Amino acid sequence: MTPAVFGITGWKNSGKTTLVARLVTELRGRGLKVGVIKHAHHAFDIDHPGRDSHTIREAGANEVAIVSARRWALIHELRDGEPEPSLEDMLPRLASNDLVVVEGFKRAPHPKLEVRSAEAVDTRPMDEIAPNIVALAADDPQDDPRPHFRRDDISGIADFIIAHLRLAPDAANLSQI
Repeated sequence: MTPAVFGITGWKNSGKTTLVARLVTELRGRGLKVGVIKHAHHAFDIDHPGRDSHTIREAGANEVAIVSARRWALIHELRDGEPEPSLEDMLPRLASNDLVVVEGFKRAPHPKLEVRSAEAVDTRPMDEIAPNIVALAADDPQDDPRPHFRRDDISGIADFIIAHLRLAPDAANLSQI
């Protein structure tokens, strides 16, 4: 089964990651299994020199799985001009979840909440580059017909996502809708 998908988008330093982390806690508390896909525009590494997995990856392995009794991780190295995977390529890897929250992938067609902040590197609305923005989270009033939430209204945002995606009614805090 394919999980429901909902995005959190916004300019750099708008508070996306903080909002995503708080939403995950709220949604898990409502009984949903939640996965997250975060797009990075820069090189990143979860593996470090001196670790066995790093040594094996540097030796040329395309994928290295690290498994323990508490967690597992799969590192896939893009080699020989292999393209960055799309969101559609990544979603099946999180199929065991009820909901996948996507941070980034702003141009993808899934529904999104735009986070706006005066501290962001840009304060323009993202409508021109990000399709399917269905709601806003900002700390100041917005002149916009879409649903609007304060960035710290995690319960209200969770209610909106659950209702918008028509997720299981037992996951919604129906008293707040």
